[in-house]
Amino acid sequence: MSVLLNKNTKVLVQGITGRIGNFHAEEMIAYGTNVVAGVTPGKGGTTHLGKPVFNTVKEAVEETGAEATIVFVPAAAAADGIMEAADAGIKYAVSITDGIPAHDMIRVKRYMLRYKKDERMILTGPNCAGTITPGEAMIGIMPGHIYMPGEVGVIGRSGTLGYEAASQMKAEGIGISTSVGIGGDPINGSSHKDILELFNEDDKTKAVMIIGEIGGPQEAEAAEYVQKHMKKPVAAYIAGLTAPKGRRMGHAGAIVSGKGESAAEKVELLKEAGIHIIPNPSEMGSTMKEVMDKHL
Repeated sequence: MSVLLNKNTKVLVQGITGRIGNFHAEEMIAYGTNVVAGVTPGKGGTTHLGKPVFNTVKEAVEETGAEATIVFVPAAAAADGIMEAADAGIKYAVSITDGIPAHDMIRVKRYMLRYKKDERMILTGPNCAGTITPGEAMIGIMPGHIYMPGEVGVIGRSGTLGYEAASQMKAEGIGISTSVGIGGDPINGSSHKDILELFNEDDKTKAVMIIGEIGGPQEAEAAEYVQKHMKKPVAAYIAGLTAPKGRRMGHAGAIVSGKGESAAEKVELLKEAGIHIIPNPSEMGSTMKEVMDKHL
């Protein structure tokens, strides 16, 4: 099993004919992802990378049965692209786009609440690296070769730290069931808790790694969920222990603005929930090995 994505998932690429969309669609197809079509308004009826291109997501879904999409739409129009996917019946969307205005993402979140929970599209991102089920499929911009199939679920706000975790675990002989990038923006589609719930019910996933950072309440919510509901061991790394209060560090959401949002405060909350703390980014692989040796 896997969460959100497997080798059979039919995938659309919104923005496939653009420079960035084209580059990463090629990588995804080469990895084995079941890309069935692209969407670029005004280019419907053409083909690109051997895949049919449609003017709208709705047309693409009707013709191909696509279930998932990856959004390479420029920031100014990305919210419309996400809402279009939700309306077309897409089950899972990954928004790669960086720089989507927070006001636009508020609109997206409110828009998606029109649908009942079991009919609502799952969104990860924006400003994320995407999702990969190693050896099966990826919808994202990650270097697929560093991911080894296995039993650890990964949830990360930072794409590059997710790559580092995958590389270190591979060196330790530890593989990944699915790695999900949730993005570093202040308002995103899915939280750490949302994805933890999926991994908690996934038979193949035996342990989970959380990669968090300063800013926002997501890690605190994850700690509460783990303490009350999680059936599997969890390890966590929180970036930004030396970050000064009030200054944005990299991601738009990485700014300490309230109580419980600093790295040190988050680490304490995670510790209290029984989560194994990864002390620094060079010990992600070794800490997960210790966790698995202890619990599995």
